[in-house]
Amino acid sequence: MFSHVILGVNNLDVSKKFYDAVLGALGVPAGVANKNRYFYRSPTGTFGITTPINGEPATHGNGSTIGFLAQSPEQADACHAAGVANGGVTCEDPPGWREGPGGKLYLAYLRDPDGNKLCVLHRPAA
Repeated sequence: MFSHVILGVNNLDVSKKFYDAVLGALGVPAGVANKNRYFYRSPTGTFGITTPINGEPATHGNGSTIGFLAQSPEQADACHAAGVANGGVTCEDPPGWREGPGGKLYLAYLRDPDGNKLCVLHRPAA
C-alpha cells in the first residue's frame, strides 16, 4: 500500500544516528544522504528523514505512529534498546506481548529525538 514514509526532524545528525541504530537493528542499511534528507531503503519500502522544506520546525503528529516490522521479539527488543541508547525515549508499556482483536502481537514503542512515536511489531506465525 505504501511506497514511502518521510518524517520531519529538527537535527539531521541526531536523527540519523538514532535511525541508523534503530533500523540497523532490523537489518536496514544506514541512511543515504540526499541534500537535506536521509533515505533508508528495504525491499518493502523507503523511510526517510528530512528537515522541513519550509524552514519551520519539525513537529510530531499527536496520535500518529510509524510501525516497523521485526522478525522476532528479540529483534524488536534490540531495535527498542538501540533507540533508547541513541536519544529515543520509551513510551507506553514496556516491550512485550499484547493480546488484541488482531491476535497476539509483540510490541515495542518508543519516541525518536523529535517526539515521533514508533512501534516495532512482531507478529508470530499463525
